[in-house]
Amino acid sequence: MDSEYYMQIALKEAQKAFENDEVPVGAVVVDPKSGKIVAKAGNKGEHGESAMAHAEILVMNKACKKLKQNRLWDLDLYVTLEPCTMCAAAISMMRLRKVCFGAVDEKGGAIVSGVNFFESRTCHHKPVVESGILQEECSKILKMFFHNKRITKF
Repeated sequence: MDSEYYMQIALKEAQKAFENDEVPVGAVVVDPKSGKIVAKAGNKGEHGESAMAHAEILVMNKACKKLKQNRLWDLDLYVTLEPCTMCAAAISMMRLRKVCFGAVDEKGGAIVSGVNFFESRTCHHKPVVESGILQEECSKILKMFFHNKRITKF
């Protein structure tokens, strides 16, 4: 399987979040050796869980529970939006092998935008980074969500 295949699955999770009036970000954790999806999740931070219920945090927690381990060595994360600083730090602490994302987040991103967390002196583990996977599709769902929010606000 290739990166676009897994990003399509992350986009399906983003669509579910969109339908639940959550910021449409989706994520999947994949075992690159077998090609199997370990866990998948979408954002749940707006409606009761926690402001920290980002797709990345949720999917990493699900993967740890499923695998009964506290780190995600040799696994890959696919997420539709560039992770924020909180999620980048969690990715580092979880020791993921690779993080792949779709849309760049110039305002809140922390991997290629903003603080460039993986380049900081305090970063414990730097995964391989792949960006721009299905970027147009990943950006489109976010733009549609926030456009709809602006329209219904007035």
